[in-house]
Amino acid sequence: MVTSTRRPNDNSDTLDQFQYFILLAPILLFSMVAHEYAHGYAAYKQGDSTAYALGRLTWNPLPHIDPFMTIVLPLLTFVGSHGTMAFGGAKPVPVIPRNYHNYKRGDIIVSLAGVATNLLIALACLPLIIVVGIIGSAVPALAPTGAIIQTMLRFGIVINLSLMAFNLMPIPPLDGSHVFKYLLPPAWALNYQRIGRQGLLILIVLLTFGRPLLNLWFAPVFFLDTVATRAVFPYIIPSPWTM
Repeated sequence: MVTSTRRPNDNSDTLDQFQYFILLAPILLFSMVAHEYAHGYAAYKQGDSTAYALGRLTWNPLPHIDPFMTIVLPLLTFVGSHGTMAFGGAKPVPVIPRNYHNYKRGDIIVSLAGVATNLLIALACLPLIIVVGIIGSAVPALAPTGAIIQTMLRFGIVINLSLMAFNLMPIPPLDGSHVFKYLLPPAWALNYQRIGRQGLLILIVLLTFGRPLLNLWFAPVFFLDTVATRAVFPYIIPSPWTM
């Protein structure tokens, strides 16, 4: 998984990257765990209990954490990109598609469960930002804490929209490829799935040299993030974190 992020206020230099990463990290971890949990839960409902049997159908983040992918890599990419991107991922939840009641339907449902969950989290952040803003305005003593929470929730919007967009890319083994393959003739679909062996390499090349293409793919994310920011702006608590 990947997330491309922008600070709630891209023009503010009052807070260093580490402070922002401390706020971003829990939201990123929760979003990745929720994504993987959704895959495991959907697979369980479709007839595959692999994730449940291996203890991965849990909200406890520890079983989902990969030391490098979940901790080291996001930190390195966040610092290296000056706070504009964090790249990383949780351990993929193991599933056995042949256990699904209906292979094709189950494959599509399980694949889309993660991105659907990220969309729901992004949408949930909107009313929470408003509620926190109303409480902060009514109780000034809570305003500083409220501003920090709002910053985390604003990260939650762009992080989850970005996770959704990235995982929908039709590059095996990303979630979008599990849907796209059913649009291809069977022979093409078989060769297409084999690309998954080089999937990580393709992603690294894309992230390194394909920035214009990524910017085009992620354009709807940043558009929706801008719309969301404008919608909640009247409720934002003025502070160094949010202004």
